[in-house]
Amino acid sequence: MALPPSLGETVPLNRNRKLLQTFLRVSFALVVALVISQIKLDYIESYLYDIRVRLKPFTNTSQKIELIFINPETVQALKGNPSAKDQTKLLKALFKEEPLAVVYDYDIAALNGTDEEKTAWAIEANKFKNLYASSKGLLMKGQEAPKLPGPLNLISLLPAPRTSDLLNFGKDGVTRRMMLTYQDNKVLQPTIAALVNPDVQNIKNIRGVFDFIETDQAYIDFQPAGTYPRMEFSQVMTSQFSTGRYKDKIILIGQDLGISDDEYISTPFKREVIAMTRLEMQANIIDTLIKNSAPVKAPGWLNWLLVALISILTVHVVLAMKPLRGLVILGGAFAGVFVVCFLAFWPLGYWVLMAQPLLAIFLCYYFFIPYRLIVENRRSWEYYQKNRLLRQVEELKGNFISMMSHDLKTPIARIQGMTDVILADQVALSSQQREAVDTIRHSSDDLLKFINAILNYGRIESEGVQLHLQSKDVNQLLTEAIKKNEFLGKLKRIQIISELEPLFPVSIDPDLIKQVFTNLVENAIKYSPEDTKIMVSSEEKDGKIVIQVADQGFGIPADELPNIFMKFFRSMNAKSSPIKGSGLGLYLAKYFIELHRGAIFVESSYGQGSTFTVELPLN
Repeated sequence: MALPPSLGETVPLNRNRKLLQTFLRVSFALVVALVISQIKLDYIESYLYDIRVRLKPFTNTSQKIELIFINPETVQALKGNPSAKDQTKLLKALFKEEPLAVVYDYDIAALNGTDEEKTAWAIEANKFKNLYASSKGLLMKGQEAPKLPGPLNLISLLPAPRTSDLLNFGKDGVTRRMMLTYQDNKVLQPTIAALVNPDVQNIKNIRGVFDFIETDQAYIDFQPAGTYPRMEFSQVMTSQFSTGRYKDKIILIGQDLGISDDEYISTPFKREVIAMTRLEMQANIIDTLIKNSAPVKAPGWLNWLLVALISILTVHVVLAMKPLRGLVILGGAFAGVFVVCFLAFWPLGYWVLMAQPLLAIFLCYYFFIPYRLIVENRRSWEYYQKNRLLRQVEELKGNFISMMSHDLKTPIARIQGMTDVILADQVALSSQQREAVDTIRHSSDDLLKFINAILNYGRIESEGVQLHLQSKDVNQLLTEAIKKNEFLGKLKRIQIISELEPLFPVSIDPDLIKQVFTNLVENAIKYSPEDTKIMVSSEEKDGKIVIQVADQGFGIPADELPNIFMKFFRSMNAKSSPIKGSGLGLYLAKYFIELHRGAIFVESSYGQGSTFTVELPLN
């Protein structure tokens, strides 16, 4: 037959089991993280990206961009759209300011005017080196660059497309990205921005660049609509601006007529069709490149690592922690993901994905919580069965104790009766016989006390103790307890000194209280050396009756004081001494006193005796 494992063998088994559980939990969490990382959540992620853009606490521009709008006020002032002649006046007014660049961001091929007026405008435009017009088309590799018709063909025409998340990314029609190259051909915005920040001439130097279908793209560091300074076309044409306003500035000229959806875009700030003009979009793109502040999307490995950590945390919380504490921790993790992602985006412009980590929390929680519930239900059922069995055992134990105690009291009573008959008989006993009869009597008394203690304990365990209150003098009960133990004290030459103040009768159960006092006095005598004194006192203090029993015994070690009133507890000194005891006396005393809404406690210094104090309420 195999021997049971020793303690040294059990500890490694428990440790290995915990390690296996931890390994399985981490493995499950990593599998979940891997699955979640493969799920495309572009729409949700784009929405969370937009929230970060909207909540940016500050706006920061390069102060290098000015906007000139052709709007309904312009049409009203000029009696129609600006003609070639009006454009010539505008350029003359602007060139006096020595701007850094001028960009037309609308279809200037449809400009009104005679050929002579268009030629005059083209000649005026060609006087300025950095004047460009934008086109919406893209140039394929090897394709010849298109030119404007007629006399405008000398004006540089560069593609400046807008990007909207329609078929890819967020799929919500919002413009978030800017195109930098197409098939290695540069577009308008990097060319203009390089006039201020030459570093962006090299696309690789632009922050946050990524490849997408033969293009180099980056995300726009968007500012709200209305951020960039603007003026109306006719006001600039007539020089209604302060001198020096446009010096060394990039001037963008475009339309805001509210006629075509093509003039507007949806932005992270607003998803309306006319949330921002196309011209402001160009300003945002150029300004992002000047500042080189495009948001950088976190690499895939970092996003996966964050999802994995969140998954491991969630699985651990669900399977190993209490529900309330676990919910608090998961709520903190949920908020922590928001805080970390927002702080990374605002000051650093670092875009850490949020949708997948948040999905990991929900999926791991709702995937593993049913398993936790199954385990908890099974454990509760096992506890219920064990508790049911324990109750049955406890009931059997109580019945057994009660039956045995009652059955034992009968023969003990007979033994005591027979010893009384022998001692009362006129037949003279030898000293040896009398000593034997006294030993039988004392032993039966000790056994009776033990049986009574067991009976009282059984009554307490079955909640069968009830108070039978009577108005009694506490001093009388103390006196009776002292007299009952006088003979035991005389055997050890112990002097019992009583100092009892006159007291009013109080409502108590005299049998229980007398049992408490008798136990305290008897213990004081049993655990005191010969030729010592015991002090028993009573007094009224602060609305209470205070009874103290002090001895000059061996005392109780400090580390055993907290356990002195526990059932079946005996100190090490008592166990090693020939003094008999059940370990129930002080437990019963505490229970009976607290049943009277009183208190009992002990003060003791090892080697210097002990003082037991009982407090009973007057009312």
